[in-house]
Amino acid sequence: MAIDKDTILEYMRQQAYRPLKYQELREVLHIKDEAEFSAILGKMEKEGDIVVNRKHKYGVPEMMNIVRGTLQVNSKGFAFLLPDDPLQSDVFIYGRDLNGAMHRDRVMVRINYKRSETGQKQEGEVIRIISRANQELVGTFKKGKAVSQVIPDDPRILFPVITRPGPKTKVQDGEKVVVKITVWPEQEKSPEGKIIEVLGAKDDPGVDIRSIVKKYGLSETFHKKTMQEAGAFSLTVQSEEMAGRQDLRDLPMVTIDGDDAKDLDDAVSLVRLENGYRLGVHIADVAHYVREGSGLDREAYYRGTSVYLVDRVLPMLPPQLSNGICSLNAGEDRLAVTVILDIDPEGDILNYEIFKSVIRVGKRMTYKNVNKILKEKDAELMEHYRDYVHMLNEMHDLAVILRKRRFNRGALDFDFPEIKVILNDQGEPIAIEKRKQDVAESLIEEFMIRANEAVATHCNSMELPTLYRVHEKPEEEDLLRVVRMLTMFNRPAIKGKITPEVINGILADVKGKPEQRIISTLILRSMKHARYSPLTLGHFGLASPYYLHFTSPIRRYPDLLVHRVLSEVLQKGSLSGKKKAAWKNFMPTAGEQCTQNEITAEEAERESVDIKTAQFMKQFVGEVFPAVISSITAFGFFVELENGVEGLVHISSLLDDYYIFDDSQLILMGKNTRKIYRMGNEVEVELVKVNVEEAKIDFELTEFL
Repeated sequence: MAIDKDTILEYMRQQAYRPLKYQELREVLHIKDEAEFSAILGKMEKEGDIVVNRKHKYGVPEMMNIVRGTLQVNSKGFAFLLPDDPLQSDVFIYGRDLNGAMHRDRVMVRINYKRSETGQKQEGEVIRIISRANQELVGTFKKGKAVSQVIPDDPRILFPVITRPGPKTKVQDGEKVVVKITVWPEQEKSPEGKIIEVLGAKDDPGVDIRSIVKKYGLSETFHKKTMQEAGAFSLTVQSEEMAGRQDLRDLPMVTIDGDDAKDLDDAVSLVRLENGYRLGVHIADVAHYVREGSGLDREAYYRGTSVYLVDRVLPMLPPQLSNGICSLNAGEDRLAVTVILDIDPEGDILNYEIFKSVIRVGKRMTYKNVNKILKEKDAELMEHYRDYVHMLNEMHDLAVILRKRRFNRGALDFDFPEIKVILNDQGEPIAIEKRKQDVAESLIEEFMIRANEAVATHCNSMELPTLYRVHEKPEEEDLLRVVRMLTMFNRPAIKGKITPEVINGILADVKGKPEQRIISTLILRSMKHARYSPLTLGHFGLASPYYLHFTSPIRRYPDLLVHRVLSEVLQKGSLSGKKKAAWKNFMPTAGEQCTQNEITAEEAERESVDIKTAQFMKQFVGEVFPAVISSITAFGFFVELENGVEGLVHISSLLDDYYIFDDSQLILMGKNTRKIYRMGNEVEVELVKVNVEEAKIDFELTEFL
């Protein structure tokens, strides 16, 4: 019989299966080609799909009390395993049981202690490292007499790296460097490495962001072959490329993006119908240019997403595509994949179409200008965009309908402002702005959500192998913890099942009130991280049974995959059995890769903002600010200023008493005075210290100064 990975796993996962030796497994599966079988089995063992026990018998990890996943290390020395299987719970791992594993390594963990009914997490120890995530690290060089070290920037890398710079490496004590690991850590032994790049002194211009780029393994340049492929495309759409596409170049449409956006993925159009609206969402046909298996495709898969650092963009695709032929620039013919949605006055979809098109955007508009038109009725802008003002107003009407419908079904309404650091030409921070979503941003958000849902529903109905954007329901105990916290803000107790509708009711009730941000943050922290999966597990936050990412293929690889599958079906009517099987086999791995790349990008983006924020705030050391307590920990509490900047008030600076952390109520209480600090309290603080390198901002309450 033909043998493959899925066949072997299906056999081993049978309830009656007991671990078998190599020869026994070969006989029971009637394997004739031993070389092929041995190679498949070896690869499966290497990747952690199967395990070989001490008696040289093969089995699957889940039936041998072993869990496979990615390690999330805490700077305090312990770690959690995030299992590959979404149905598995996280596993707590003590530092002594890491056995040389490092942050973000893919590992196999043996469960030593099962989860109890009291809610304690199961515990385990690392028994095998499948793959290493940190081939290179960024850190600070510390020169020693006999041996020198590199102290990693990331506190989740628990070990200093022993290094002996070569005679050609000129590095000074305290400089930022990139070190390549040559010897991995063991239980009682630090890793060793070789310095491969000196970034410079920590205060040198540009070293801060370059360190982040290197720390997270981001790519600043594209491979030569990728650039050659990108450069081979015409700068304009050719007539032969338009064949077989619907010509929508006469349909009025616009793009609406941020002022500085250059990679324009989506355009929108709207026609009023007798019984509702005809919404057009037109997305750049990136799959037409980025063909499966090409150099462009391989590098896009490796990057996974564009990364938007505070001072630069590291695009998923070369600028010739991302800002050029793929970008829906106004006045230019462009290839697109169009979703047409006929929507009734209540926001329900009456009919939809998905097809290949050629479009020409009429105007490139910005959120700022559209907000001025819709809210302020700016006369100058309304005259400049007079051909589109009526359509914009009707778009706003439809967006309000869609938003109301979404929240009525239980979608969660988190309304967090974004912190934007403004830099000068030298990359120095000169201002911090707190930006909230306005009507224009909401308009585009609603249209993109609706298009994504329509495409997801379509893919599910056709049983297409693709990647869905899934957001699973939070753990019940996490939600109950939040409900208990609400009593601190005099919120009524919640009885019965905690549903998305109940949560959204809470969010709506506190909107505009002083406690809004605190309660919203508590609820958000109880949520699971959204991820990419080939399974239709639904999206809890959007209260949507089927959801995926389709609308940003220039900057997200999952969207490109969706386009690729759709394009195959649109062109050929269906998928061949071979193609369907290949994509079905590929999607789980792609989902894990894309999810991890997204997490990495988010961490890098957040750190770049934090460092520039710290640089900006350093000039205000000694100044006093009004603030609100945003979170409580065992070592103090964090406060948020009016501009959104957060910093720590350490427990040691509270001088009037010994304060005890109550985890059940999330408060700090004075042992003798019974004085309480809790989230939402308004306080006055003085900025006392800023550590730019670690992006740490420290405050003290003025009453103790």
